[in-house]
Amino acid sequence: MIINWNDIDTVLLDMDGTLLDRHFDDHFWLEHVPLRYATKHALHLADSKEKLYRLFRSQENTLNWTDLDYWSEQLGLDIPLLKLEVDHLIAVHPNVIPFLEFLRRANKAVHLVTNAHGKTLSLKMKKTRLGSYFDTVVSAHDLGLPKEEVAFWGELRKVISYEPARTMLGEDSEKNLATAGEFGIAHLIFISGSSSALAPQPSSRFPSVHNFGELLPEAEP
Repeated sequence: MIINWNDIDTVLLDMDGTLLDRHFDDHFWLEHVPLRYATKHALHLADSKEKLYRLFRSQENTLNWTDLDYWSEQLGLDIPLLKLEVDHLIAVHPNVIPFLEFLRRANKAVHLVTNAHGKTLSLKMKKTRLGSYFDTVVSAHDLGLPKEEVAFWGELRKVISYEPARTMLGEDSEKNLATAGEFGIAHLIFISGSSSALAPQPSSRFPSVHNFGELLPEAEP
């Protein structure tokens, strides 16, 4: 994919599924947490999954969806501690580092903008050491709105100075790209290779790349 980088001053990047392999999150919430819940309550694993998946779906598109304190209270489990049990699965997607280094050389403003809870952010930034590549790291929990709401992008401008018409957003969520587009962010890129455990699934609504290597100028490695 060819992008005219002269048209872009600011790059906003999602974290889970975009910069980082979503396999960690999928495994954690769909397998590890149900297993620990089943053990604690003497349930069959299938029954635990059925109950927890129903609870998880009830909080989609809300801040509770990614709120570790909320789920610790709801499930009676120490969710941050459980994440440490499988943190070896946290991984950076291919070509993320070269892309971030290119953005730095090109003097773009680069911001990490995520729905992830602060405790998740701390764990993943410590594990991946990506934090130094960003001018700002913003959690939706700091703004009180999830990225699924158009109003989020307006609130974000109170924290980050950006011109929507000259901003690129990289996301693995069509919903979040749609709300950003409705707000006026002009350059919307869908990351189709969100999880190493799943085949890439390009978007039918937004320009799609498997990973950020496809956005590097040809002269870049």
